Amino acid sequence: MAAKSLGARGAAVDALLLKLRARDSVSEKEERALHEAVGEVREFGAGRTIVRSGTPMEESSLQLSGFSCRYKDLADGQRQLMELHIPGDFVDLHSFLLKRLEHGVAALTPVVFAIFPHEGLKKITEDHPHLARLLWFSTLLDAAIHRETILSVGRRTALARIAHLLCELLVRLEVVQLAADDRYQLPLTQADLADATGLTSVHVNRMLKMLRDDGLLTFRNGEVVVHDRARLQQVAEFSPSYLFLDRQPR
Repeated sequence: MAAKSLGARGAAVDALLLKLRARDSVSEKEERALHEAVGEVREFGAGRTIVRSGTPMEESSLQLSGFSCRYKDLADGQRQLMELHIPGDFVDLHSFLLKRLEHGVAALTPVVFAIFPHEGLKKITEDHPHLARLLWFSTLLDAAIHRETILSVGRRTALARIAHLLCELLVRLEVVQLAADDRYQLPLTQADLADATGLTSVHVNRMLKMLRDDGLLTFRNGEVVVHDRARLQQVAEFSPSYLFLDRQPR
């Protein structure tokens, strides 16, 4: 782990603001409050643990770059990724009230985080109730994504699981302006996708080949290119409604 210059704080909440403003307005005063609540900026290498399950917490982390995940492990070493995190996501905002997590958070690629001490978040809740509601909304959005993950792992076919995850990431990355023209960077391994979908790496490889052979998408050299978005969404039974992209007062 390394701390970056506080000069990096200037752009620390940009992706978060894109994410929030896709759903509601954020005033200049609220934007300033978010900037002021940042304590420092830290970077982690790929594979590093960011939060350990059960560890007391006094700060929350807002992702600025890279990909990370929430995960739970079994005693035999098997890992289930509960959610993939992208820039603009708080990976542990609920620790503000829970004070610890019952799961871990790890970097899948090199990542950078803005650190929000809980005292600063408490001040936001006291001084900026609308902004506090928007941060609450972001934790509810995480819960909605988790429910889709449960449905995928529990009931969707292997092909639909992969298609659904890649559809979801496309929409989420579009919101924070990291996807365009139906393509985005995804520097993850097939093992990562296997852990996120409850499949084996071999099975993931087969499903990606099927999607490629059917002309729906290609995943090569860390980039996803969607060739037929409508058909891919049909295969996945994907609807972005659970991402609550309607813009309205909250």
